[in-house]
This record gives sequence, structure tokens and C-alpha cells, in this order.
Amino acid sequence: MKKVLIIHTRYRLFGGEDAAVENEINLIERHYEVKTVYFTNSISNYFYDFLAFITNENKSSMKKLQQEIDNFKPDVAYVHNSWFKASLGIFTILKRNNIRTLLKLHNFRYRCSQTYMANGHFKNSNFCPACGLEKRKLSIFNKYYRDSYFKSIFLVRYGKKYAKLLRNYNLKILVLTFFHKENLSLSGINETKIKIFPNYLSGDNDSKYDPTSKYLTYAGRISKEKGLYELIEAFLEVNNDELILKIIGDGPELANLKNNYDSKNVVFLGEMKNKEVINEIRNSRAVITATKLLEGQPTLLCEASVNGIPSIFPKSGGIGEFFTDDYKLSFKQFDYRELKEKLVLLNNSDLLEEIGRDNKRYIKEYLDEKKLIAEFEEIIVNNVR
Repeated sequence: MKKVLIIHTRYRLFGGEDAAVENEINLIERHYEVKTVYFTNSISNYFYDFLAFITNENKSSMKKLQQEIDNFKPDVAYVHNSWFKASLGIFTILKRNNIRTLLKLHNFRYRCSQTYMANGHFKNSNFCPACGLEKRKLSIFNKYYRDSYFKSIFLVRYGKKYAKLLRNYNLKILVLTFFHKENLSLSGINETKIKIFPNYLSGDNDSKYDPTSKYLTYAGRISKEKGLYELIEAFLEVNNDELILKIIGDGPELANLKNNYDSKNVVFLGEMKNKEVINEIRNSRAVITATKLLEGQPTLLCEASVNGIPSIFPKSGGIGEFFTDDYKLSFKQFDYRELKEKLVLLNNSDLLEEIGRDNKRYIKEYLDEKKLIAEFEEIIVNNVR
């Protein structure tokens, strides 16, 4: 049985990528011998963390990884998020030990930190669809961290090295969608290095969908780039008094949104455990997002489909690849008039039941365990000497 070493830096706030990594571990360990190496972005030693930040090599993390390699002796390493605690130093260790490596890209944010200049980041626009930052007037420097030039400088240093690694390191790059693969190919990365491998979700449940449920659900980061202001305004303008919009999550805009919109029809539930979020999804009439970003595989929407729940979402990035070609509840990104038209369709119970059934069938086939494991095995066979 092949040995797979999975490496991931957890986010400070548990999010979709962390959930995706956990789900994938559950899948892979049913077919391979798996060891996980987790890092967390907490400050344990200010001096050593400062050195790691400016050198992109965390000696403590590198030592920890080396010990795991010595003990586990993996056939392949599977890396997810490396910023910043794992550091790029882990790739030095993997190369030194001749460990063939897979690297999964869950989003497009690596594009935002490859230049010191704001124009290079925003590319003649005032908004970045990869990270959601808005360009400030007369800004010259790519200040990714609004509160710190220092952190921004060293993030760009990291981003430049990361981009070089994607181009030149002997690894396979795993992406979630055809859209992302094409995007990477156009950026100059050899297409033979890129493989599509979506995030796994279990489809084994018998929950029954209720198209007359009294609420719909948004779950995710509470921030401007997620389009929550526009989403709430559209929801309220439709004026469906019998329906409640539940908003789950935390983020920089939570307090302001609560001050402006908290009411009997818009309810803010804050941060919740993953099992609690899934329970809310299962009992929703629909889930909804109005993200302004290029998206890969939104956990919220796939969790909904697994449970036979319809989703309303903008046509952005690769989202549509997880739904049928003729999907009836998607809308043109930033077209909030069309969003309101989709919200009106939530009154059609027969349509919702049909969509829920189609979503469940489609995602079950698309994320079938046997299919994904066969694809993963092919990737490993082609990547292990």
C-alpha cells in the first residue's frame, strides 16, 4: 500500500479549504496509508517566526517535516496550504529527500502576490477577482495587507518564489476545475504538470428535501468580496415575508451588516461548527451566494447538492462545472436584477424539487469515490518513480 504524506497549514478561522482537506483525507486514507502534518498560523516564538517570515523558510516546520519523513517514509507528499507557517522551506525538504510531490491549488490568490506594483496586481481594474481587494486611489505599491507595508513586502517575496516553484519545481499541480487548468496554462505553466482533481464530499445521506422550508442559507466569510451587501439588498427587495435569510460565518463586515440588516427576515448566526452548518444547509429551501470572486469549488454549494438542496450562485470561475449545463438558478455575476429573478423562483416548489434531485444526482456522479480514487491513483503512478 502506497504511503501518502499530507501537509496543510490550517487557517485561523476554519473555512472551506480546511473542510475540503479534511474530507479528502477521509477519502484517501480509505485506500492508502496516510500521515498528516498540520501547521497552524499562530505565533509561538516571535523571533523565529519573524525570521521565517522574511526568509520564507521556517526551520521549526522544516525540522518537523523531516522527522515525519524519517518515521513515515512516504512514497508521495501531497501539499495544500503552505502560507505561512509551513513556509516554502518544506519544498526544500521534500526535494532533499527525493519525495515526489503533489500541490493542490484551492483558489486563485497566489496570483495577487507576484508583484510589488499595484498595477501588476489589479491589471487596469479597481477590483481583484482573485482576492477581493479594492485598489486605492493613487496607490503604487501592492499593499496586500492594508495595515502593514512590512507584511505586504514579505508576502510578495513569498509570492514570487511560489510562482517560480509552480513553474520550475518537479511536481504535479492539482486544480479543482477545467477553468483553473486553462487559467494556469495561459500563465505559462506547462499543461502536462496540471491535473484536475476536485474536492471530495460524501454523498451518503438520506435527508429529505423540503421545498417549503422557511429559510435560505449563506455560509462563509463575512466580507465585501462575498457580495453580501448586494445579496441582502436583493433579498429584501424581493419582499418575500415568509422567507428568512440565515447568514453563517465571521469576518470583517459582520458587525456592520448586523447593524444595518439584522431583522426578522435577515438573521446572523455567527461562526458555527461544521456539523451545525451542514444541518442548517440540509433544512434550507436553498443556499445562496453572490460572490464577486473567481471561485473554484465552493464548499457551501457542493454540500447543498450532496443533500439535494438547490443553490443560487453567480456564473464565476469554475462554479458551473459542478452543476448541469442548463442550470436554472445561476445568474450573471454582478447582475443583481437577475439575482432577484432567481430569488422569485424560490416560490416554485415543483421546480425546486426537480433542481434538488438533479443536483444530488450530478454531484454524486461527479464526485464519485471510485472515480476520484482511480484518478488519484493515476496521478500517483505517473508521479512516483
